[in-house]
Amino acid sequence: MKKALADADLVQENGPERKDFKIKLFSDMDAATPPESIIASSSSGLTMSVMQSECKHPERCVIGHPFNPPHVIPLVEVVAGEKTSPDAVQRAIAFYASIGKKPIQVRKEVVGHVANRLQAALYREIVHLIEQGVLDIADSDAAVCWGPGLRWGVMGPNLLFHLGGGQGGIQHFMEHLSGPLASWWKDLGTITEFSPEVKQKIIDGVMKEAGNRSIEELERERDNMLLELLATRSKGEETSKTA
Repeated sequence: MKKALADADLVQENGPERKDFKIKLFSDMDAATPPESIIASSSSGLTMSVMQSECKHPERCVIGHPFNPPHVIPLVEVVAGEKTSPDAVQRAIAFYASIGKKPIQVRKEVVGHVANRLQAALYREIVHLIEQGVLDIADSDAAVCWGPGLRWGVMGPNLLFHLGGGQGGIQHFMEHLSGPLASWWKDLGTITEFSPEVKQKIIDGVMKEAGNRSIEELERERDNMLLELLATRSKGEETSKTA
């Protein structure tokens, strides 16, 4: 590793999600790389403050968390640790943007960062609805990917609610529609674990939905559609710039 990293400008590590392993790995990478290089972690569960704790140059260490499948999805979450410098964060963001990614700055360390927390929040409600017999597995997937999921592939929820407010935009939404939305929160599921019964129900439902398609076939289907969506988004963004 020392030879491989001796002249590296940026290192992206993808080691096992074990605290002791990550701390030692970062210490070793810190010793092997030039002090001005960036050391980034793909970790989804550990904070940078923990991983950089034994580094001599912790100021250049950041989370650079990609989102699956990372070879297709542009999102990268950049998160500083307690000892990370603002300059390192901006350099990391600039690097990811330069290779076609869409970096966002997560401004406070939280477990799971942001995108996984959003995914977990949605999935908790899906599991709750399945457990309550409101939906089966196939319909729960359809409810997301043929409904709000299509809109989320174009704009985020805040901007979409700006449109939802009509001509009054987000101001009208907050004044007249935020109350009903907040009332739904009180009825959302608060489950904190999977029961054995719901686990098996989801497994059975997913296998039925997948049918005879292998994991590899489903991956190709997913990636092909994602590439088409990204191409459409890119075309749409170019059109809006020249309009």
